[in-house]
Amino acid sequence: MDVRVGLCGWTVSQSSYVRRFPVLEVQHTFYEPPSDAVLMRWRNQVPPGFEFTIKAWQIVTHESNSPTYRRMKQPLPDAARGQVGAFRTTEPVLAGWQRTLECAALLRATAVLLQCPRSFRPTADNVGRLRSFMAQVERPGGRLLWEPRGEWPAQLLSELCAELDLVHVVDPMQTETVTPEQTYYRLHGTDGSRHVHTDDELRRLRDMVDGRPSPYVMFNNLPRAGDAERFLALL
Repeated sequence: MDVRVGLCGWTVSQSSYVRRFPVLEVQHTFYEPPSDAVLMRWRNQVPPGFEFTIKAWQIVTHESNSPTYRRMKQPLPDAARGQVGAFRTTEPVLAGWQRTLECAALLRATAVLLQCPRSFRPTADNVGRLRSFMAQVERPGGRLLWEPRGEWPAQLLSELCAELDLVHVVDPMQTETVTPEQTYYRLHGTDGSRHVHTDDELRRLRDMVDGRPSPYVMFNNLPRAGDAERFLALL
């Protein structure tokens, strides 16, 4: 089975990681993008066939009251409060997107993930902002992934993914993607981040991706490395 299995974030040393997994989803780019030098070092120190995907900077998706901003080394400027997140086409958001694209180019990333908070609900305003944002911005060289997280109607998700050329990202233990032909799963932990996936869950996951074209299975729970290696063994 041609399944790409990896972790969300460097949770083991880089040298150990590249021996165990073929793909990494970079999380640093979400909290605050690293310098060009750091990104280039990561790219140059992995094998040629190693694959990066990256998470878009939170300035694009998360509003200024999100607790995730506490992890920024340089606090969000006061002038940007109320001006970021939810796909606003403000100057800070567009600059944040441009930096995301620069990071993707340096890493030669095959995909950029737009992960939205649960507070980003399927309102007319949010759908309008998403459409307006996608119509204005440059797209990355690879695929554009979207993980809404909240409760969105399947029909609306299907329409938006088709219209905007987005890959619908889900935790398959919770729901199913509306773009199974481009499966990108992120497993957060069935009952919380400390959850260790059972053998039955991993076997069910294997059956779900069987026959799909080059699916991605990315583990994001805390015991992610062990779960990912157990899943690889099942494959």
